[in-house]
Amino acid sequence: MYKLYKNEVFGLIRPNIDAHTLGISNIAKLLEECGYKVIIGDSMVASAVAEISKLNNIVLLVKWLDENKISHLGFSYRLDPRQAQINFGKVYYQIRSRNLLAQNGGKIKRIFFAGLPEACRIIKNEYHGEVEVFVGDESPVESLKKIGIPLSIIPNSIQEGSTYDENRWEFAKSLIEKSDFLNTKPANRSGYKSFGTFSDNIIDRIDHVKAKHQYPLMRVHVGPYNPNYKDAMKEFTSWVKQLAKDGFLDIVSIGSSQLSQSHFGEDWKDMPNGGGLPINSSVEYHQLWKAGRPMLFRTYAGTRNIPQLARIHEMSLNICWHALSFWWFCQIDGRGPNSVLENLNQHIETLKYIAGCNKPFEPNIPHHFAFRGGDDVSYIVSAYLAAKTAKKYGVKTFVLQNMLNTPKYTWGIQDLAKSRAMLRMVKSLEDKNFTVFLQPRAGLDYFSPDLEKAKVQLASVTALMDDIDPNNKLSPDIIHVVSYSEASHLATPKVIKESIQITIQALKEYRQLRDGGKVENMAFHAETKIRTEDLLNEANTIVAAIESNIPNPYTPEGLYKVFASGFLVAPYLWEGKDEFRNAIKWDTSLIKGSVKIVDDYGEMISASQRLPFILEDLRQLKNLF
Repeated sequence: MYKLYKNEVFGLIRPNIDAHTLGISNIAKLLEECGYKVIIGDSMVASAVAEISKLNNIVLLVKWLDENKISHLGFSYRLDPRQAQINFGKVYYQIRSRNLLAQNGGKIKRIFFAGLPEACRIIKNEYHGEVEVFVGDESPVESLKKIGIPLSIIPNSIQEGSTYDENRWEFAKSLIEKSDFLNTKPANRSGYKSFGTFSDNIIDRIDHVKAKHQYPLMRVHVGPYNPNYKDAMKEFTSWVKQLAKDGFLDIVSIGSSQLSQSHFGEDWKDMPNGGGLPINSSVEYHQLWKAGRPMLFRTYAGTRNIPQLARIHEMSLNICWHALSFWWFCQIDGRGPNSVLENLNQHIETLKYIAGCNKPFEPNIPHHFAFRGGDDVSYIVSAYLAAKTAKKYGVKTFVLQNMLNTPKYTWGIQDLAKSRAMLRMVKSLEDKNFTVFLQPRAGLDYFSPDLEKAKVQLASVTALMDDIDPNNKLSPDIIHVVSYSEASHLATPKVIKESIQITIQALKEYRQLRDGGKVENMAFHAETKIRTEDLLNEANTIVAAIESNIPNPYTPEGLYKVFASGFLVAPYLWEGKDEFRNAIKWDTSLIKGSVKIVDDYGEMISASQRLPFILEDLRQLKNLF
């Protein structure tokens, strides 16, 4: 075991084609919690890594490594394993051939790789164990120990656990071992007038489900990847038909490709697809709808020409709800060409269109702050701002997506507190013209590549979802089921069916145990109540300050100022670090299973303590508009 000194610098890189950044942000936070410096490669580094064989890109990477005094290098690639092998191999070759490794007199002592299990297996074998690999299954402590961090300096806040989480795990483990979920049958969703027609919608279906006392609507994000465009569409059409035949799934969320979002209807030529279903015409969308009846459909919004693509989704797919990201899926996360302000302008224009169609809106927003190290209060406030903005522009139905386990080392009781605080704030906006539907889901990097363990995780997080509003048998309204194969491979119809069966059975059995007093009713859990009230107080303080100090906050310019002045926190922002310097300057830390804003000494900073600094930064922005 080599000795790891406190002056080590960890560099984390990825090729720009891979937009999965959550794992990098998570490991960066853990390392910083242990007192180490972490440098994350920006978009220029990511572009260079993607085409490292070009001389100017090699020079750029070497310069970045040297200037930042990188001693440990982490490489992440969560897409195709063979491409991961090729891309990582080229980077490793350039580093070794230029004598940058410590064994050859250089500064880089170790190189790490994080990717899909197959990619990790290939790279571990190819480099004979010299490269430590991470499949995403590791606990925070396991990750740090693999890197070489001594247990003695890993903070207790990372090492501690939660009794509530342990109890849910035992429940879920027992459920999976019994395998009764395999006998679960689908509910009959038919019986209302619009069912299976082009006017079918989630409002009618939820009303029907509640009247019949059925389990919540089930939504799954799905889409095969195939570099051959025609083969991909053919395979997905067959999947959609099978899912409709199985009868478990209510909502197909089409996992469209990056090109579908950014260059819909254009000639893609040799542009990289970036994973996902390469759908490129309204005719194809409508064919999928016909193949998948009576299921409802939704898909990603565009990353440019956003209002126009929303119209296409509406007319060809009868999209069951539209999802927008406000500050995200643009230049600052490498997902689109728009500036943040232009993105907000296009999204508000799209909101007006959504309202005119009387369609629901889902904010694909809060978890993107969490992905970038944001605190739990920013998560809650961003959801509330999205809801109030939607209501302002006439949206009548709001689908509140709530990504649990984000970051994945969040304690369950904190997830409950965060969920309840967010739900209470957003539901405070409800009236006869504005309705909120709750849609919880598991975290993006929550699942293990060990499929049996992942099934237990799915059952466990389902119990967590049901504890958000445990005394309401009609909640949640919708469950976004993340298939248990998420960390291993794309979910097929068979895996999707089994994942939904696990979810339904876990809901059924967990409710029976709670009703019988065999598991604690978390509605009365004292610590969760305390945490909920603390989050509500902090979030309401921030919202009150926003509304008191930013004229017209629920406009593109107002929402821009909210982020740019530091009301919302994102310390691991990839791009726009100068433009949003007030958002990245606040440090966050994991404290007893929650993410808090802290000072240079690791002490928590309250919202009221932050406000004088935020308001001063806000005054500096006045000249922008």
